Amino acid sequence: MIAISRFTVSEDRAEEFAAQAGAAAAVLADADGFLSVDIARNLDEPTLWTIATRWRNVGSYRRALGSYQAKLAVVPLLSMAIDEPSAYEHPEAMRL
Repeated sequence: MIAISRFTVSEDRAEEFAAQAGAAAAVLADADGFLSVDIARNLDEPTLWTIATRWRNVGSYRRALGSYQAKLAVVPLLSMAIDEPSAYEHPEAMRL
């Protein structure tokens, strides 16, 4: 399972956002089922950022967001994300 969140961040807040995203990523990295994280800034639109995480399954992701530390560091960050679907499943996982 992949969770992708996109953010619009003004250039004067880029450094602050990167630090906040890094802190959130560190919290998620300690969660059971966490596989990887990428934090990136768009090359063509420098105010567009993304945080993409990979998880063993959707349950692992949802449980990670429920932890106390996630409520302090991750949930406030995700509340600033662009309002769009964020959970994706690899096509191989959809096979019955």
